[in-house]
Amino acid sequence: MSRLNLNHLLAAALLLASAVASAADLAPATEVVSNPYGLDALWKGGDFVAKGTLGILVIMSIGSWLIIFTKLYEQHKLSQQGKKANETFWEAGEVDQAIASLDTASAYHYIAQSGAEATGKHRGLLGYIDLNDWVQLSIHRSIENVQSRLQDGLAFLATVGSTAPFVGLFGTVWGIYHALTAIGIAGQASIDKVAGPVGESLIMTAIGLAVAVPAVLGYNWLVRRNKAALESVRTFGAELHAVLLGAAAARSTDKSPKVVQHIRAISV
Repeated sequence: MSRLNLNHLLAAALLLASAVASAADLAPATEVVSNPYGLDALWKGGDFVAKGTLGILVIMSIGSWLIIFTKLYEQHKLSQQGKKANETFWEAGEVDQAIASLDTASAYHYIAQSGAEATGKHRGLLGYIDLNDWVQLSIHRSIENVQSRLQDGLAFLATVGSTAPFVGLFGTVWGIYHALTAIGIAGQASIDKVAGPVGESLIMTAIGLAVAVPAVLGYNWLVRRNKAALESVRTFGAELHAVLLGAAAARSTDKSPKVVQHIRAISV
């Protein structure tokens, strides 16, 4: 009796296993489908205007990041030059020795050299200008050149930050126009026909914002760091101005003729 029940259980188990296997065979296989509405589809399906707009945004992004990193490096280098100038320049005994202690590629060396050369060129028609004003003008002009060098590239960041969203919006409008035109020609306005092309076009706006935001933030950050760096440069220029005037006054005193008074003894 127990053997008969065991046979029935085995038969039922075999039937259940065969049914599960049959159901698995009949079930549709899971297939991984790639996204047909991504950037790859946007590039392949876009015309020359859409591809050109995307290329402009890529160039803007690369240029912005390149300028940001370049300006950060230049600001760091100027800061290191300022520390070296404060450590070595003011410890020298003479102006020429102080200038020689600075790196020739340093902005501080350029400023100090310009001021020192101004004291030597104060002759001819320039002699009509007060030495104080002439030295101050020369140092101020060299500081302005350093400031102009620091500001190189910031105009590009400002331009990218203000125009990149509109460039992306232009790509979106152009893509939506072509998408709606294709839908109208096909005569199908279902959600699957509309969502793909319109969604691809909206990617352009997102790319434009992704390009503009780092450019704006980088511009504001670099401008603030430039102000801090130039404060140190202007302080150095003001102190250099006083030193050069003092050195020029000392040289003029040494070169001036000395009056020798002869004292005659009066005998009574």
